[in-house]
Amino acid sequence: MPVALDCLPCLLRQAISVVKKITGDSGRQAVLLQSLLQQASSLDLSLPPPEIARQMHQLLQQQTGEADLYREENRRQNAMALALYPEIHRRVQASEDPLELALRLAIAGNVIDCGVSDEISELEVAAALEKALREPIKGDLTAFRQAIHSARQILYLADNAGEIVFDRLLMEQIGFGKITLAVRGREILNDATRTDAEAAGLDQLVTLIDNGSGVPGTLLADCSTGFRERFAAAELIISKGQGNFETLCGSSSKVFFLFKVKCEVIARRAGMP
Repeated sequence: MPVALDCLPCLLRQAISVVKKITGDSGRQAVLLQSLLQQASSLDLSLPPPEIARQMHQLLQQQTGEADLYREENRRQNAMALALYPEIHRRVQASEDPLELALRLAIAGNVIDCGVSDEISELEVAAALEKALREPIKGDLTAFRQAIHSARQILYLADNAGEIVFDRLLMEQIGFGKITLAVRGREILNDATRTDAEAAGLDQLVTLIDNGSGVPGTLLADCSTGFRERFAAAELIISKGQGNFETLCGSSSKVFFLFKVKCEVIARRAGMP
């Protein structure tokens, strides 16, 4: 059975959420959803779920003429994260182990995911950040420390708007000078683009590129030649989020995946609850 079949409920929920964002008119919502489902019936379910999500959103973009269906949501998420940033930055600076705390908070920021939940409140984000201080991390923290210490060129793959603000904490601990930050090349869901990196102030701190793709993940075959060259040249890759995990798992031994497990499909692949 194609993995995407297990993901269909989530993909359909995303579609319904987007339709509701487009219009409050229930009649118009029904027309848009009917049209989307008719066209989506021919989608190839053997494709990775992020690619199917991209195709479904392209159909809605074509129907509405709106390229960025999550523009206002992204602005809200960035503003929410920036409001929390000064206090959590202070806590990282005062920590006995700033790198580990920054890592935990960057992972906790992955809770801001419109592919999983329609809206995330500031209280939910704050609770996720507090919980991150206590939860165990699956992975070798010592190996991560050694890898970032020895690498001179690190490619950091961003995930979502809002979340990218918390990534700044970790990038500061690693050292901005050796980081190239990659964002999506086109708008999709609430995934981070150049606009979001600029809102987080990261365009002034790291080398900023986009991957040339509008997939909510990193499908290398769909990315630009320039990005693929950066990917191949990087000594270390830090990959944020489930979508990047889905599309890059097994692609390279130099990738560290940082994300929260938020669905059954990823739980099975990652061996986590």
